[in-house]
Amino acid sequence: MKVNTIKRHFREGFKNIFRNGWMTVAAVGAVTVTLILVAAFLALMLNLNEMAKNIEDDVEINALIEITADEDEIVALGDQIEQISGVESVAFSSNDEELDKLIESMGEAGESWQLFEQDNPLNHVYIVRAENPADTAPIAEEIQTFDNVHDVNYGQDVVQRLFEFNKYARTIGLVLIVGLIFTATFLISNTIKLTIMARSKEIGIMKLVGATNNFIRWPFFIEGMLLGILGSLLPIAIVLGGYSYISNSIAKSLSLPFVELLPFNPFAWQLSLLIMGIGALIGVWGSVMSVRKFLKV
Repeated sequence: MKVNTIKRHFREGFKNIFRNGWMTVAAVGAVTVTLILVAAFLALMLNLNEMAKNIEDDVEINALIEITADEDEIVALGDQIEQISGVESVAFSSNDEELDKLIESMGEAGESWQLFEQDNPLNHVYIVRAENPADTAPIAEEIQTFDNVHDVNYGQDVVQRLFEFNKYARTIGLVLIVGLIFTATFLISNTIKLTIMARSKEIGIMKLVGATNNFIRWPFFIEGMLLGILGSLLPIAIVLGGYSYISNSIAKSLSLPFVELLPFNPFAWQLSLLIMGIGALIGVWGSVMSVRKFLKV
């Protein structure tokens, strides 16, 4: 495509934006309303996904070693655990280290456990992490079958429910976002269709004098892309403004260890480009769906 032709297409696309007046406002408004919801859901889902990932990454298996196991048996057990497929790391924690952790975690109430420092009743522990958190359960079950393993603990019920919740939350979020994008595409498609209907005679004349389909449709594609980008600006400003307020005020005041939002920068740039890209695609696809029938002359 020649440079002059490209300039002509962009010039016509820009002209159509201003020429159509209220139709442009309606199209931009349709995209804006839908993209506000899309942007809000994306921000929520990306942060929930990050929180879920952090929680999943913190899941670890505590393999309690039999008190009667000697040093050689403990080393052999560690080697056996390391050979399990899907194991990322294996760390040994002595019963003295476990007692210190217990005392520290209980605060003032943990002082009573200091009485057991001379006669420690706790087990030595192997702390095991899986490469894929979803493999935690099968790895734990395999470790349970080994000799000199007293018990295996990884918060079975909680972990299983967490994985299921994360799976359903991601699926539901994705379905909602896709549904909203299709809704926005439908709205902008119908709005652009009205502007094209008003120019159907002009399109027919261009076809009769030999204009190709691509020559006719490109200005409409550019018009749709510009409508989508214009419609994405307000949603970006609203969602990022709200996100900045939440990350600077509410999240910090809660001070919950598992509530850690993605840092504003580079998240703001990533979300902005993503929403702007979605807006442009919605606009272009809406134009494709609208202009297609009018090219059959």
